[in-house]
Amino acid sequence: MRKQYDVAIVGAGLAGLQVARVLGARGLRVLLLDRKTSLAAPVYTTGIFVRKTWEDFPLPAEQLGAPIRDVFLYSPSQRRIQLTADHDEFRIGRMQWIYLSMLESCSRAGVHWLPGSRVVQCAPGNIAVARNNKIENLEVRFVIGADGARSIVARQLGLDRNVDFLVGLEVIVASRSQPALHCFLDPRIAPGYIAWVAADGDTAHVGVAGYPGRFNPASALDVFRMRVKHLAGDRVIERRGGMIPVNGILRNIACDRGLLVGDAAGAVSPLTAGGLDGAMRLSSFAADVTAAYLASGDVSILREYDGARFQARFVARRWMRTMLRVCTHPAIAEAVFTAMRTPMLLALARHIFFSRGSFPDLSSDHLMFARNHSANAG
Repeated sequence: MRKQYDVAIVGAGLAGLQVARVLGARGLRVLLLDRKTSLAAPVYTTGIFVRKTWEDFPLPAEQLGAPIRDVFLYSPSQRRIQLTADHDEFRIGRMQWIYLSMLESCSRAGVHWLPGSRVVQCAPGNIAVARNNKIENLEVRFVIGADGARSIVARQLGLDRNVDFLVGLEVIVASRSQPALHCFLDPRIAPGYIAWVAADGDTAHVGVAGYPGRFNPASALDVFRMRVKHLAGDRVIERRGGMIPVNGILRNIACDRGLLVGDAAGAVSPLTAGGLDGAMRLSSFAADVTAAYLASGDVSILREYDGARFQARFVARRWMRTMLRVCTHPAIAEAVFTAMRTPMLLALARHIFFSRGSFPDLSSDHLMFARNHSANAG
């Protein structure tokens, strides 16, 4: 017998797992698939969670590192600014175990897990999946693309695709440094972005990111690691890397055949490249919209899932992204750093790092609209 599903979710990162477990808990027949055979590796994200994420979502607390309140900003000449939050603001997740915990939640909700699978084609009512050296056709009413910055599902469904990327590379090392985020503004090692040390008291994530073509990430990381030896040890535990979309959330992210979540939808801050909170919130909203649409068949519901309505939140961050892109010389970075010491820009820096509004609050009229449609159809 042919297998039939209400929803196929392509990609089992944080966004895909979140939308899968919400839809599964609502009784939909959900298929979750990923190219990887195990969620334990490889992991691509640093895994920094902000306070509102662990407060609002059921993350396993034991897999979140020590709370972080201090952020240190460094100029190319190593001048330093310290920002300290009034509350615990960041925690670094042990992403392998968080993924596995969320996958277990999906399983309890009845989600069918299909690892080692690659989507070949998305046709109306059907997806073709390559698995175990053969092609399998599955009947699917709706497809959700959670398949990363260069989404295949986006291309197959004719939805918008990311065009502006950073490339990031980091290592996780053993470290007893005090929990803190250290951010280094230096276009020689991180052109268009920053280098970082994210320490939780047991380990430290040491990384660089910048625009492809402007630097060699591996060489830049080697140089940076020598610079921060006092903050992070030498023993490498793990390596991570990948493409980071920084164009902001895309406009056309839904159609009558499917929608996009997470990096595939560009749900990453154009400035800070932080995406975990946005991934969780947009995925929860996507689950509401998907359930309402499948229950009623009303295509107008999908208009609620429109990236254009979210883009206003990122206007200032896109402008600042442009400033970072053109900051190509250390002298310019030093001047920017000097300006940041003024009260107005210090307040802006605190807002960027500690504000709870990094992604639109979707527990609003948009969310109630989708929920009401779903309830009325039921």
